[in-house]
Amino acid sequence: MEMKWLLYVTLLALGTLAAQEHDVGDDDGDVIDIEDDLDDGVEEIEDSNPESSTPPPAPKVTYRAPVPTGEVYFVESFDKGTLDGWILSKAKKDDTDDEIAKYDGKWEVQDMKDTKLPGDKGLVLVTRAKHHAISSKLSKPFVFDTKPLIIQYEVNFQNGIECGGAYVKLLSKTPELNLDQFHDKTPYTIMFGPDKCGEDYKLHFIFRHKNPKTGKYEEKHAKRPDADLKTYFTDKKTHLYTLILNPDNSFEILVDQMVVNSGNLLNDMSPPVNPPREIEDPNDQKPEDWDEDMDGEWEAPQIANPKCESAPGCGTWQRPMIDNPNYKGKWKPPMIDNVNYQGIWKPRKIPNPDFFEDLEPFKMTPFSAVGLELWSMTSDIFFDNFIICTERAVADDWANDGWGLKKAADGAAEPGVVGQMMAAAEERPWLWVVYILIVAFPVFLVVLFCCSGKKQPSAAEYKKTDAPQPDVVSDEREEEKDKGDKEEEEEANEEKLEEKQKNDADIGSASQEEEEEEEEEEDRKHASEEEETVNRSPRNRKPRKD
Repeated sequence: MEMKWLLYVTLLALGTLAAQEHDVGDDDGDVIDIEDDLDDGVEEIEDSNPESSTPPPAPKVTYRAPVPTGEVYFVESFDKGTLDGWILSKAKKDDTDDEIAKYDGKWEVQDMKDTKLPGDKGLVLVTRAKHHAISSKLSKPFVFDTKPLIIQYEVNFQNGIECGGAYVKLLSKTPELNLDQFHDKTPYTIMFGPDKCGEDYKLHFIFRHKNPKTGKYEEKHAKRPDADLKTYFTDKKTHLYTLILNPDNSFEILVDQMVVNSGNLLNDMSPPVNPPREIEDPNDQKPEDWDEDMDGEWEAPQIANPKCESAPGCGTWQRPMIDNPNYKGKWKPPMIDNVNYQGIWKPRKIPNPDFFEDLEPFKMTPFSAVGLELWSMTSDIFFDNFIICTERAVADDWANDGWGLKKAADGAAEPGVVGQMMAAAEERPWLWVVYILIVAFPVFLVVLFCCSGKKQPSAAEYKKTDAPQPDVVSDEREEEKDKGDKEEEEEANEEKLEEKQKNDADIGSASQEEEEEEEEEEDRKHASEEEETVNRSPRNRKPRKD
């Protein structure tokens, strides 16, 4: 019987898991259908027969290149399959060995590995451990005036990333700009994008600010974001990076359309855009009589004797010492404030001769090209869907038609809960033990609490004997119980009656004894009165002697 219950519960659990898997598959299909309705370029292949016992295959969709919905300065989806409009650098990097100084890393337009959108192509950094540089002209130079700047693109670290970057540079508009000789020293206005080496995960936002007094440029780095960036480098998924600069000097950095960093160019850059008004006088010197000691005399620190490190003992032998119970420590005079104390000396402040105040750092140097200048120890970094514009709605539409479709396709192709558990167990076999324990423990509890009670005889067994059935037995037990209660109640009433009679008898005997005592008392009184009367009679008086 217990084995039947165990088998039943096990089949019930497996049926529940299968139903959940089927529901998850249906939900994923609904999600892809919604996304397909939003995008005209998505074509869904007919689903397999739902009555079939085999699970239906993941929906397969095709991809159509997104189209900008407004004014743009630069846009590139690479869906033509060529590098038209892009220029490979032929420069050499200064101060580097000749073997690796050349920018000879390879770039190609390819489909993404394990893509769920056939036809979606992108720019791929193919080689590793080489310098790569490629750039392209904007349709027109971007001038910082009254409109914001929005730059957005996608990155996928298909093989993960060990050490390397995937940031983009907006190359400054200068007469000397030559994209054929694009290298690390080429002037840029903004550098933005992910970068990683070791366990240091970064999301750069750097702009070059021109000093209005000296005319020199200085890099200003945004503060590090508080968000954890590790997942964007390790999950091998496509992520969308967006930088928004506003004319009021505010900025926002978004990953997958969620803000991970924000601030102001005047307050949240390092070093600050504007230098301090005062600086320390570099010619000021500390006076010789300057007293920096607050109290006491300086004592040299004690160090271990190096000659005693390797020797078993040091010096002549002496009898070991024990703690002195009367020891109070070495007496020292109490410390008092130094009347000549002048504090820690600092050089005096003087006006900063290089001080300036730029309240509009947003008005940066115009740029006319976009470029990727990278070194990476990992290959197959995938770039796609670049856009530079001034309207947030245009960037959002571009993201929804490109990155949004990738996200929906990846979500539809992901296995359900059971599929993920099976895949994880294939990579880590020890998970099977966990799964078995998770399933077996509730089954064991169900069997223990539901199937371990005393067995009740069936109706067929009652027919074979004259033994009363459970309902008759229960009625008889109830009657016996009622009868017993009545008998107990009668016995209790009889006991109460006997006790009452006994109490009445005790009360009667007590009253009779009291009456007898009162009669005896009256008799004694009468006897005493008679005796007194006799004593008073003259006959009973004794003669008086003369």
